[in-house]
Amino acid sequence: MINFLANLGRQPLAWVLLFSSALLLELTALYFQYAMNLQPCIMCIYQRTAVFGILFSALIPLLHNNILTRLAGYIGVGVSAIWGLLIAIEHVDLQTSKSIFSICEIVPNFPSWAPLHEWLPNIFAATGDCGDINWSFLGMSMPQWMIVVFAIYSALLVLVLLSKLINKKAR
Repeated sequence: MINFLANLGRQPLAWVLLFSSALLLELTALYFQYAMNLQPCIMCIYQRTAVFGILFSALIPLLHNNILTRLAGYIGVGVSAIWGLLIAIEHVDLQTSKSIFSICEIVPNFPSWAPLHEWLPNIFAATGDCGDINWSFLGMSMPQWMIVVFAIYSALLVLVLLSKLINKKAR
């Protein structure tokens, strides 16, 4: 099992599954936004950006799989998954806070060299309120589900990387 996990990054299917899962999440988010008219807030947009980070990080080794592209993929997935997890946790805190000061910004704080909300407003413009809970499934709100999603991505990455370390030490 450890050997399987340690060599997972060399398998194109692993990167295809990672890419596909992130793409499915993005398409689901757009369905919620445009078919169900659930407007994304700033925290939703940041989580969407983190999922795009996972998607593009999986694409790098998918297009050309070598040690450098896998390293870039691991780093990109790790940063995106952990950042997304932290944003989702903060979003849940905003939704469950009883404070009247629990508000979020309306305009995303993207870098000046990449104003995604201006380039692709249909995907990255925030039009909702962070405190609103307009959707739930099995008693959990969307950001609570995103905590689960980002935690799974993070845990899988840690498992693969730990397996690599254990596998190297066993040699």
